[in-house]
Amino acid sequence: MIAEEPLPDDVDRVLAAALRLVDAEGLPALTMRRLAQDMGIDAMSLYRYTPTHDALVGALAETVMSQLAVPDVSREWQGQLRAIAHDFRRLTLLHPNVVPVLVTRPLLTPLAVRPLRALRYLERFLQLLTNAGFAVTDILPISRSFFGFLYGHVLTELHQSVIERNEADHLQQLGLQDLPAESFPVMHMLADRLATYDGAADLDRGLDTLILAISHQLSEANE
Repeated sequence: MIAEEPLPDDVDRVLAAALRLVDAEGLPALTMRRLAQDMGIDAMSLYRYTPTHDALVGALAETVMSQLAVPDVSREWQGQLRAIAHDFRRLTLLHPNVVPVLVTRPLLTPLAVRPLRALRYLERFLQLLTNAGFAVTDILPISRSFFGFLYGHVLTELHQSVIERNEADHLQQLGLQDLPAESFPVMHMLADRLATYDGAADLDRGLDTLILAISHQLSEANE
């Protein structure tokens, strides 16, 4: 039996159900018919809340991104960049199936049509750099470099998976036991590191390099 249509204030309930479905089964599982089935409602009723499937996916991405802590523009910028990076990584590990949308949708959406929540977050981030003393001409390149690094890191980390976690041999964990060492010497040499990958530590190493380069840029601007 199909339940009554959701009330007008139930948009959050629809998005929560969509996120549960994507977390469990991935983005391909998110169809209007399947979502309505999981919610026990008629599929056509969902169009009261979202005009298209693409709009639903966009709203889902915004729902996840809204969980990010807003940058504190009164704090020193290096610490804030680290906090932003680790907060974003935390979200991607909670919702790995949403990551492809999180890292590609901003590239496809013009600023003028992005949700105000997303624009306010970007404004605070840019203000953080402004308050730190970066030149106006440097702010956007720094922002793009930072988020480019961050998106690349989380995508890479999500691919650092093992096949057999209970195996003691790292080559077996990675499923690389059949690769001959003479043909793949570097992979064999790095097997221990690949199997014991530490995403948080790797993120910090990358941030060390990036922040050092950005700091150098600030020092040159102030000379």
